[in-house]
Amino acid sequence: MSADVLLERDADGIAILTFNRPHVRNALTLDAMRQFHGLIESLADDPSLRVLIVTGAGRDAFCSGGDLIDLQSRPTEADAREFITIMGDALAIMERLPAPVIAAVHGYALGGGSEIAIACDLRIVDEAAQMGFVQIRMALTPGWGAGQRLMRTVGYSRALAILLEGRPMGADELLAFGLAHHVAPRAQALDEALTLARRIAKHPPTVVASIKRVLWAGLTQPYADALQTERDVFPALWAAEDHLRAVEMFLNRR
Repeated sequence: MSADVLLERDADGIAILTFNRPHVRNALTLDAMRQFHGLIESLADDPSLRVLIVTGAGRDAFCSGGDLIDLQSRPTEADAREFITIMGDALAIMERLPAPVIAAVHGYALGGGSEIAIACDLRIVDEAAQMGFVQIRMALTPGWGAGQRLMRTVGYSRALAILLEGRPMGADELLAFGLAHHVAPRAQALDEALTLARRIAKHPPTVVASIKRVLWAGLTQPYADALQTERDVFPALWAAEDHLRAVEMFLNRR
């Protein structure tokens, strides 16, 4: 039996994590959530990782969230706490990876699927993509951290409107709201995510990780502390071989 979540790595340090339940729009059972958590944990300990791409199998969906057929047999508060902890912890680990994380979104990314996408650093969506924080339709709030991530991305008022309306948003609206960073032609989100990942992977991994660290400090630390983080990161990069080599190449070209 094939895994519900797949992980592939290439020689350049680019990993692709794929939700692999296309017959149900890549909805996640509790077991699939555990697989996802385990794979993300394995990446956190992988020094060769340069870029992670998250996507869904098939043509119809990135991920349509939790599989309600599976989860309806787990109706208690303790059940809910178990699976939101699994996914909440996995997404917290994922967003703190030193390497950038790109969501390649095609088709539906609803409910939990949108929670996963917004936990990624960058989102490339195709023309047919539909992201929607539709939890209110099931009389729920987000539970995997998307409420906080959405508010930080689009601001309080817009985040509140998005959560209260609970409707899918198309590619143009996602781009306008800053929820997507690029719109790809239909069925080409993964191809364009790979193109971006290869461009990123050409840069020194310490520099890429440092850029992410500097911006992450601005999200998670007081302003003065974030400024200090930026100052602390720069000197080691200035003295590093990668920078010295880049300067030498620049001067030789001149």
